[in-house]
Amino acid sequence: MKSAYELAMSRLETNSPSRELTTDQKKMLAEVDAEIEARIAEQRIFIDGEIAKALGDDIRISELRRQLSGEIASLEEKRETKKNKIRNEAAK
Repeated sequence: MKSAYELAMSRLETNSPSRELTTDQKKMLAEVDAEIEARIAEQRIFIDGEIAKALGDDIRISELRRQLSGEIASLEEKRETKKNKIRNEAAK
């Protein structure tokens, strides 16, 4: 008897079969991950520096943290867009 997870995966495979990626595509996906992780790290370092300068100003610190969250979300969205483009090229 299959578990709910196995049934869901089976249905998913039927509706949307997985695609084999080439070595180059896997490399490109890894490069996208590395690029975005580096940009996220840059943003964290920058914002952490700004937070250190704003010690005692809780409103400014809150704004900076909100800015960091927005930047990370934007970068994550860019990552997924780039990766989906690479994956979709595999389907052609």
